[in-house]
Amino acid sequence: MSAGGASAATRRTVAFLRRFVKPRILALTAPLRGLQRLIEMLSPERRAPFAAEIPGDWTPASGSAIATLFYLHGGAYLIGSPRLFRYASRLFARAGFDVFAPAYRLAPEHIFPAALEDVVRAYRTLIEARPGPFVIVGDSAGGGLAVSLMLRIRDEGLRPPVAAALSSPWVDLAATGASMRENENRDPLFTRKDILLGARAVLGRQSARNPLASPIYADLSGLPPLLVHVGADEVLRDDSTRLVARARQAGVDAQLEIWPCVPHAWQLMSFLPEARDSRAKAIEFLEARVAQTSSNAAG
Repeated sequence: MSAGGASAATRRTVAFLRRFVKPRILALTAPLRGLQRLIEMLSPERRAPFAAEIPGDWTPASGSAIATLFYLHGGAYLIGSPRLFRYASRLFARAGFDVFAPAYRLAPEHIFPAALEDVVRAYRTLIEARPGPFVIVGDSAGGGLAVSLMLRIRDEGLRPPVAAALSSPWVDLAATGASMRENENRDPLFTRKDILLGARAVLGRQSARNPLASPIYADLSGLPPLLVHVGADEVLRDDSTRLVARARQAGVDAQLEIWPCVPHAWQLMSFLPEARDSRAKAIEFLEARVAQTSSNAAG
């Protein structure tokens, strides 16, 4: 499914990324970590009042909350933090969600399954403290982490989220999708080599086909409804297409939208019209699932 033609702003952004960022993408990790530390110094962590022992960032809804949103940031498991992505949390809070973005340990200092263990612990604590429906949102590596988290939720019998919205989820650390080679020149940010080098930093000596590290290889039955957005030109495109296909085969209600031209995780680029459109669709999807769950409970 295509979301229509790309905006002029997106085309300009893609051209800039392809020329100036893509050739240096791996070398940017260290300076981005430095920028992250600076932002965190200037933006104190806002702990959830009901679970102060869990590291993360709490952004309450504007007005009455319709659900708790568990937001998992991206960054290839190498960079990123809840405070760095607080602006994304605010967008969902304005739509009526109480947003908690858990902090999780990053590679290469902390390899798999450190990040997964951290978010499972945070989710378990929050559902014990918070009544009402939960939804999950994840971007990029955070999208893959969201799927792995939902597998753990299912297997441990925890209260499940009612829906999840994923943006360009990284669910195959073995980089086996056809788009890894088909889109290597078109992708504005990554090559297959970049993906494999990042995966090795995350995994250490562990297998890239571990179903909790790469949930594309997992049994996806029993997951909640999914909405997945991905760019047509991404090397990660087929992580999303195969994830949705496998989820549907397992009986999961899974929707896919493939957007032309957009760069990886474009939803975080708030100046792009496609970012606003994608976020609006994700919010509409989550709101509808929350309303449906509430209606079923009342009935």
